[in-house]
Amino acid sequence: MADQNNPIERHLFLRVMGSFATGVTVVTVAGKNGDHRGFTASAVSSLSLEPRMLLVCVSEHSTSLDIIKEAGMFCVNILASNQQEIAQQFATRAGDRFAGLRWRPGAETGAPIIDGSLAYAECRLVDTCNGGDHVILMGEILAADAHEAEPLLYFRGRYGTYDAVVAPVVHPADIWEIW
Repeated sequence: MADQNNPIERHLFLRVMGSFATGVTVVTVAGKNGDHRGFTASAVSSLSLEPRMLLVCVSEHSTSLDIIKEAGMFCVNILASNQQEIAQQFATRAGDRFAGLRWRPGAETGAPIIDGSLAYAECRLVDTCNGGDHVILMGEILAADAHEAEPLLYFRGRYGTYDAVVAPVVHPADIWEIW
């Protein structure tokens, strides 16, 4: 039942927000004591072109959050369509999320870059802000790369792939209104 503090019911909120198809990422960090942490995230977005920044929304209860704040660095690995198992592995709370995973440390951050990812962005943590039960991480991109592959998508609680033909961009990206 909706109330004054929550004008729409939880299930409707989840259905509405789940209707926005997103890419799937794994955010990783190298802790100062040498341990590695990571989590699956779909709430990731570009933030600024000048300087080059992105944002990640993470649960305030995430075991990775304090390590990211302490390290001041993280990496966003954008998953390819064949990496659904990796997304699931990093979405669970049990066990070693890095078990059996091939990765290399990022040159700028030391954070794990997952082999076979569609793209990655190594980031320096610039700022955070609270957003309800999540914390918004704002990162300046220090290094990045993108590869040719199909993306892994998430829509209404299910993973999927993008099957449509991508139309060529008619205008240069520097005039897009999204930036």
